[in-house]
Amino acid sequence: MSADEILDVVDGDDRVVGQLARGEVYARRLVHRCVFVLVRDGAGRVFVHRRTDDKLTYPGRYDMFVGGVVGAGEGYDAAAVREAAEELGVSTPDTPRFRFRFLYRDPTYGSWWSAVYELRHDGPVYPQESEIAWHGWVTEAELDRMRAELNGPRTAPRRTSAWWPGRGPDQCRLGHAPTRSRPGPGGGSRAGLSLRPKGS
Repeated sequence: MSADEILDVVDGDDRVVGQLARGEVYARRLVHRCVFVLVRDGAGRVFVHRRTDDKLTYPGRYDMFVGGVVGAGEGYDAAAVREAAEELGVSTPDTPRFRFRFLYRDPTYGSWWSAVYELRHDGPVYPQESEIAWHGWVTEAELDRMRAELNGPRTAPRRTSAWWPGRGPDQCRLGHAPTRSRPGPGGGSRAGLSLRPKGS
């Protein structure tokens, strides 16, 4: 999405209160919506990538989610499918599975409601060169080592952990906990997760 794309502006309860161009939403630090998708292959490895150096936010940082902002009038589920398809470079990805949603507050960039998904994808990927400078599939053990080695200036702040089956919030979080959270269907996981929006 470009800075001219229109986003829904929402309140602290995730209710739409207006629509503005993304550039203005960012400049005024208004609450909006984002989706984040953790992608695994059939062996359980996680898709990890490095953002391009010309990104407006967190250039050159490593990330373990694909995703981005939700467009005006677009639902979270549709945005998750769209972002996964765009960033993985696949036309028909499997449907990402919703995990949980929470309101995240960043002292620099503002606040956004974050819907977190998980996706299994066994086929090849062709990531967007404009979005992703490097990518690879890593095991959870390799990911833990990467987070330990790269945490800080080389990782996307508050965006370096995910919901892990069988682990509690303190075992799967780096950075700050979400300020408010809502469980997924049937209760779902409310494990802590720190995210930031993607895009240009």
